[in-house]
Amino acid sequence: MATVRYARPGNFRYIGDNRTYMRNLATHFDHEYERHRTAENVIDSDRVESPENLPLNVEITEFYARDNAQTHHTDLYELTQMVPATPVLRRGQTFFMAMRFDRVYDNKKDSIKLIFNFGPNPAVSKGTRVIIPVTDQPQLSADKRRWDVMILRQDGTTLTFEVQVPPSAKVGLWRCVLRTDRLDQKVVKKDFNCPEDVYILFNPWCKEDAVYVDNDALREECVLNDVGKVWMGSARNPRGHRWIYGQFDDVILPVVSYLLELSNLPPVDRGSPVHVTRAISTVINANDEGGLLVGKWWGNFNYGTPPTAWTGSIAIMEQYLNSGWRPVRYGQCWVFSALVVTVCRALGIPCRSVTNYVSAHDTNRSLTVDKYFRRDGEEIYGGPDGNCRDSCWNFHVWNEVWMARPDLPSGYGGWQIIDATPQEESDGKYRVGPASLEAVRRGQVGFSFDTPFVFAEVNADLCHFQESDESDWGFAALFIDHYHVGRRIVTKIVGKDDDEGDADLEDITHLYKDPDGSQAERLAVMNAVRGNELAERHYGIPKKQHEDVTFDLVEIDNIAFGQSFSVTVHIHNKSDEPRTISCVLSANSVYYNGTTASRLKKAHGEFVVQPQQRETLRIQVNPAEYLEKLVIHSLVKIYAIANVKETQQTWSEEDDFPLVKPKLSIQVRDEVQVGQSCPAVFSFQNPLPTVLTDCCFWVEGPGLQRPKVVPYKDVKPAELVSFTEYFIPKRVGQRKLVCTFNSKQLSGIAGSCTVSVTA
Repeated sequence: MATVRYARPGNFRYIGDNRTYMRNLATHFDHEYERHRTAENVIDSDRVESPENLPLNVEITEFYARDNAQTHHTDLYELTQMVPATPVLRRGQTFFMAMRFDRVYDNKKDSIKLIFNFGPNPAVSKGTRVIIPVTDQPQLSADKRRWDVMILRQDGTTLTFEVQVPPSAKVGLWRCVLRTDRLDQKVVKKDFNCPEDVYILFNPWCKEDAVYVDNDALREECVLNDVGKVWMGSARNPRGHRWIYGQFDDVILPVVSYLLELSNLPPVDRGSPVHVTRAISTVINANDEGGLLVGKWWGNFNYGTPPTAWTGSIAIMEQYLNSGWRPVRYGQCWVFSALVVTVCRALGIPCRSVTNYVSAHDTNRSLTVDKYFRRDGEEIYGGPDGNCRDSCWNFHVWNEVWMARPDLPSGYGGWQIIDATPQEESDGKYRVGPASLEAVRRGQVGFSFDTPFVFAEVNADLCHFQESDESDWGFAALFIDHYHVGRRIVTKIVGKDDDEGDADLEDITHLYKDPDGSQAERLAVMNAVRGNELAERHYGIPKKQHEDVTFDLVEIDNIAFGQSFSVTVHIHNKSDEPRTISCVLSANSVYYNGTTASRLKKAHGEFVVQPQQRETLRIQVNPAEYLEKLVIHSLVKIYAIANVKETQQTWSEEDDFPLVKPKLSIQVRDEVQVGQSCPAVFSFQNPLPTVLTDCCFWVEGPGLQRPKVVPYKDVKPAELVSFTEYFIPKRVGQRKLVCTFNSKQLSGIAGSCTVSVTA
């Protein structure tokens, strides 16, 4: 069991609210404590009351954190297993608690109330303050929508209660106060502040909860699984990156509570998964409230951790806490998405990470991604006026969360899209969602929240324009591709796990849109276009004239790091006359968000293709021409542009692919026992003809090893690296060990393995 890394009791346990509340709460409780103690010592000047005439005095409380955790599906949370244990409960269920008094409870003379407070200014009218009188009722209320309590048994001075929590209760950190009084005496009431932090979570096991899931396997995967994958690479070669979500670690719930307060989501809205997930998408990035993670997409990462180095969420959460709640550097979309999974699953919201290959970033809501080129084929960044910031990300990772949507018409519940990567503002803050997946599929872009933005990410048309003297505005349409964007949308398949490859990938493109070119797909697009002036103007573009030359840019699946590759175009003149063709081929190193980092190679020329003949154009790019120009993810984008002189036919196409890095192998012996030191051997071969410097390994495994960074020596060209690290298992069962290798010249070499731990 991991140890608590913060003082207890202390200021940290009061993080469950906004900054002012957090700053003042410790002082507030000090004053309350003194006030209560003063009240206890009030003595009537005429007589001294006997204990029987005074309110009950609470000596100790017990929340049975471990026992309740078993029935509330929260026994995996480390907080419930520590000493002292913290109660982690789910709404829509009952839990047990007990209290011992200084004398025997008399139901005819003594009054007891349980008071639960949530947030800085709890109020009964807002559902953030609950006052529950203890009565002699033999059973709990049949109305599950209300809080209730009953005495389960009385053992001398100890009472055991069963408390009912409604399925709509606010989610987060609650505080419990026990108030005692005498029914027949006019004396000062006594309030006892329970020292325990009480976490109440969403309940996907409860049918009345808005996040209820009726599929056991889906619930196991999207709520309880603390290890998974986020997908990168390309549409033709998706590559799963192992991630330790770690939602049950003792640091997670306190940090999540702090983040929710930082989001400024009113406590009254904390019972709605719609509002809570929108707040999560806001505060995971640091753009607005100084949230959890700083995004960075280009340049060096000298002042933080490269995004490819992280192995899981725990290290990021710990750094955030230990740095005085300062945003952690750095992340990119898949890191934001992985953190969202951690936060949502920790709160009980079913959540999964989703990757969209060739993801449109439509900045002007035209439902198109517009790219502009000069006559020589050079791209004009920003377009003619410098303000066109449309782009196509090679891949983009967001999240889906499962919930009912009572704010939308029937049929739009289920999976909802949220996105914490700061791309565009929504209502003044960088966030997206929750947008109904079904609304996106149908093109119902009028539904909240941010549905038009998500629809464009998977459906926008790609438009190429080139400088032209024949055009009134200086540019002519080269190419319009209805099916380039949203090529493939994937997530991790439920109940399957693959350490060696990517057999645990599930293609869910059909959930986002009908097959490209189908009548249903075109109807959804036209439904989204309706009422959008910019989009209507684009979709009114007339059909191109007859074209008699065909062009085909050969797609590249992937190339191994250190190998050469070619940009190839096949041309076929189908006419009975010669055709004069000018063509430009180029290859660029790009960031995964579509921004060009460096030109690798470019070639252009003019030639004649005879009637009914075929030609092939090709440029080859060697390792020496790209190794020093690659950036994070080692992605390459190729462009081809052509014009036919005789017919004015134009054509352009683009493609992208990753240079594939070697896999990190992890070897662990078959028999591993709790408490016994065990070696793990990590190995890979340097694919580069250069020395790797500033090397380090990042190692992590829930129940095996807390996040750890181990510096390593320089690696020689083509050297076979073999590194041994020891760990001591703490929990039995099937455990994941994850490692990444990073250096100045090569980063993101990753691997994982399953470790079977016995008692």
